[in-house]
Amino acid sequence: MEQKKRTEIASLGQFGLIDRLTAPFTPHNASTRKGVGDDAAVLTPPEGCEVLCTTDTFFEGVDFDLTYFPLKHLGYKVITAAVSDLLAMNAQPAQVTVSLGVSAKLPVEALDDLYEGIAFACREQEIDLVGGDTRASMTGLVIAVSAFGFAPREQIVYRSGAQLHDLICITGNLGAAYMGLQLLEREKRVLTDVKNPEPQFKGYEYLLEKYLKPRPRTDIIATLGEEKITPTAMIDLSDGLASDLMQICKASKCGARIYLERIPIAQQTTALAEEMHTDPVIAALNGGEDYELLFTVPLAMQEQVMRLGLIDVIGHITAESTGAFLVTPDGQEIKLKAQGFPG
Repeated sequence: MEQKKRTEIASLGQFGLIDRLTAPFTPHNASTRKGVGDDAAVLTPPEGCEVLCTTDTFFEGVDFDLTYFPLKHLGYKVITAAVSDLLAMNAQPAQVTVSLGVSAKLPVEALDDLYEGIAFACREQEIDLVGGDTRASMTGLVIAVSAFGFAPREQIVYRSGAQLHDLICITGNLGAAYMGLQLLEREKRVLTDVKNPEPQFKGYEYLLEKYLKPRPRTDIIATLGEEKITPTAMIDLSDGLASDLMQICKASKCGARIYLERIPIAQQTTALAEEMHTDPVIAALNGGEDYELLFTVPLAMQEQVMRLGLIDVIGHITAESTGAFLVTPDGQEIKLKAQGFPG
């Protein structure tokens, strides 16, 4: 930011700032009757669809560190996080609102970067920005994103639908985002007070992308729809496999068995974990922020699901009385524990 012109937020005022940040956003979805520019947005659900809404809030110093988090990537990531909640209910995201709490330390140009990332995510996901707000913050940057989506009532998937013997499926690989964060934190510690810091990221670019710019699994929802596969239960992996699977077990009143050797972990995740003397399995189980999808399907769909090539079957649903466990290759059962906050 030092090389750019610095415009103080106070010089624009609240409404001038909102006008500047939202000027590039033009509604494209037919369900957006009125977007930015009035007291409220007006949304019209497609015929036969229900409206789904979710909200996420992100706090500087808790959810992100501006020391190493580029604002463009942060803008993209907050949209991914909100959209992922809708995808986890088998819905099509369509609109978002973004509200900011902004401290005086940030210039207008920093918020331009943030909104550039938001705009890129919205274009990529064909989502309309339809509103928001800005307020002064005494505790650093705060971002609140509400997302709206639509789905036919019979196709909405809840956490509560898992049935005995259902297969437990996940998309992508796990633990990469957590290890990307650990890498960034390590380099921040090492380079504190270094005049011209040169962080060592070579060989771990994938981990950085998974943490800084995670992509929502819209492709999975589209593929499941094309194959006419409706999961019985689903959740997005924001808090870690263990915590999120236990959310499904709690809502569905069931138990679960997942198998250690079936959990997909990327090579870079394993390599960095070994370098940092960390267990990659712990990263996969408890890391969070992967924004992959965890879902269950009937046992009869096993062959159909595995043919897709995008999904790993890692276990099955059991009776509630049996609890939720990780099974090691030698048959040992390790009780799963929720490490994060419920998502």
